[in-house]
Order: sequence, then C-alpha cells, then structure tokens
Amino acid sequence: MRPVDEQLERVLAAAVRPAPVRVAISDAHGLRSAEAVVASRPLPGFDQAAIDGYAVRSVDLSGASEAEPVSLPVVGEIPAGSRQPLRLQPGQAVRVVSGAPLPTLADAVLPADHTDAGTARISVHRGVPSAVFVRRIGEDVQPGDVAVGRDQVIGTAQVAMLAAAGRDKVLVHPRPRVSVLAVGDELVDVSRGAGPGQVPDVCTHAIAAAAREAGAAVSRLRLVRADVREVRSALEDMLPFSEVLVVCGAVAGRPGAELKSAFDGIGEIDATRVAMHPGSSQGFGMVGRDAVPTFLFPAHPSTALLLFEVFVRPLIRVGLGLQDPHRRVLSARLTSPISSRKGRRGYVRGRLLREQDTGDYLVQPLATSGTHLLSSLADANGLVVVPEDVSDLTVDERVSVAFLSARR
Repeated sequence: MRPVDEQLERVLAAAVRPAPVRVAISDAHGLRSAEAVVASRPLPGFDQAAIDGYAVRSVDLSGASEAEPVSLPVVGEIPAGSRQPLRLQPGQAVRVVSGAPLPTLADAVLPADHTDAGTARISVHRGVPSAVFVRRIGEDVQPGDVAVGRDQVIGTAQVAMLAAAGRDKVLVHPRPRVSVLAVGDELVDVSRGAGPGQVPDVCTHAIAAAAREAGAAVSRLRLVRADVREVRSALEDMLPFSEVLVVCGAVAGRPGAELKSAFDGIGEIDATRVAMHPGSSQGFGMVGRDAVPTFLFPAHPSTALLLFEVFVRPLIRVGLGLQDPHRRVLSARLTSPISSRKGRRGYVRGRLLREQDTGDYLVQPLATSGTHLLSSLADANGLVVVPEDVSDLTVDERVSVAFLSARR
C-alpha cells in the first residue's frame, strides 16, 4: 500500500490556483488579494471634529475655570457634509457635530459639558489642549500607503480599508471550484423517503459542506445511476467548471472497476490502496482536458469525510494560496486506550478537552469500534493520528491530534 505522505504529496502537486478575478469589495471578504492596493487619497480627507461640541482655538481658553470662566461668542454652526469654508477668528467658537470639517484656525473641539451649552455665546469653565477631539487629515492613511497588501486575506477591516481608499473592486484569488457527485443505484435524495434497500444521499451533502468550510465554491450535482454512460456524461458536464472533483461511489471490486471505467478516455484514476485506516480504498487522478484533480471516495459519509479531511482540504487550501494548508496539530493525553492497525496510519475521532488545573490537553476517543458510525461526528473536534508503527496506545499516552476547528 502507498504511504499516506506519498499520496498527499501526489495530491498537492496537482493543486491549481485559479486565475485572479476582479470582484466587488462586498464579495471579496474571505479571499486573498491578488494585488497591493495603494491609497490615492488621505484618510480622513480633511480636518474634522471627532465629537459634537464647539470648534475653538485652544489658546483662547487658557486659564478657564469654574471660578473664572471664559466667554466666547458662537458665530455659526457646521453640520457634517458641509462644503462651505469658514474661518474662525481669535476669541470665537463655532458649533460642530462629529465628522464636520473644522473651520480654519480651529485646533481643538470643546465638549459641550465644558460649557454652559449656550447658543449665541458660551461660558467655558474648562479648557482643552491643542488637537484634542480632532481627526487630522491623513492621520489614518496617507496617499501612497498600502491599504491592503498582495496575498493578504481580506477580512472585515480590509474591506473597510478598500472602501476608504476609494476602491469599489479589487483583484482577488477566487475560491477553487469543487464539484461533488454521488454514484449508486441505491441512493435517493434526502428529500425523498428511502424505501427497502435504498440509502439517503448523505455523502454529497457532507462533502459539499466540508468543501465550503475549507473555502471552496461548491457545486453539488444530481445523483447518478451506476451506469458508465450516465457517469461519463455527468463528468463531462462538471469538469469544465471544476478545479477539484470528488466522486462518491463504489471503489473496490467489480462495482468499483465499472465506475473507474467511466473515466476511460478522459483521464486515469489510480486506485492504489493507501496505508491508512479507515479509507485505504480510494482513487485519485487527473481527469479531463484541463487535468482536474479528481478523487474517488467510498460512498459512506464518515469515511468520505475523513478522506476529504486528509487529502482534499489541504488541496483546496493550497488553491487558496495558503502557505501551510494543514490543520493545527496539538499534543494531548488519551483518556482511554485505543488500538490501530499496524502498518497503516490510524485516524480516530476524538473530543479535545482541557484539564482545569494544568491547562493540559486531553483527548477522549470516540467510536473506536465503529468507524462507520455517523453519530460521533457531531461530538468530534479532533482527529487522533496514530503512526503506522503503533498498534496500541494506553491511557495518558501522548498523541498528536489534528484540531478540527471550523475557522478558515
């Protein structure tokens, strides 16, 4: 059997990073910028009030106190969005609201609670230093500053920076397109009741959700009967719109050979077994004119999800431009013993916990005797990875656990 690391190396060597596209900044969230965006204007674009109050010259308020207040005439009011220039003369005040442009010569904004809140004239009982409650032109961003760097993930703050820099569109690396297909005469859509001998299609829903969580754009195709011509037709329909293709169906035996024959003439699926448990029976190859990385996984969702986690998720993450596409791996102590097949890398679902006193990580193995069971998936937040040369692990032994965080 082929080692897991060798199979993963083959898979990642096939990674395709889609060509950059220009999208609206509202659609760029979560993607990586394919360009460095340079600000062409300052932010703020003008000196403005940071609070509601009075624009003043701070020097005019020197010595103001409760005992000896300073009286200033209020000579006008500036609302937010005003385009009328106003010049402040010595010994005057102008009422302003937050975001309003400051009049010329004003160097501070005086809060109303430092005054008697007059309208025609104010009595100031407490002064302010220069520059207080003022947003100076360009203090946040100067023209020529990099607002968003090349290959930077565009999060909420980056969308704000793009908008502030005057950009409504940005060049990004798009999400890899992942297509998911299920093949089998026994499968029925989950919207229909499964009759005798029929199985609801859980696999494509689960794989599609996992691909979206990994950052891909996902297409889930209709169910396809185990007929070579129908499968080939479905493949030919999907391949032009895919950077990754996942087919769930029979892998081994005659049904697997028949499914594999659907790829004849459009690609080759290598069905070499991989030294892992569960999921040793699988297939991978390059299919179609564009050599789309294509996976053939068993139709059982728990095994298919494991194989997705080990092979497809890293491929998607490489396609997104991530330098390290792998999950965070933690060291944890076992709360109960587990066994694994020697010669294969074992993957055991587990629940990561923290020891209250020491903060040490513990891991509780789940469904150790039934890798086909779906019910434990909802409780698992980690995968215990058992090396190929280990068959038994006891309580309190340290193991490596891939943390299955939903964060991208």
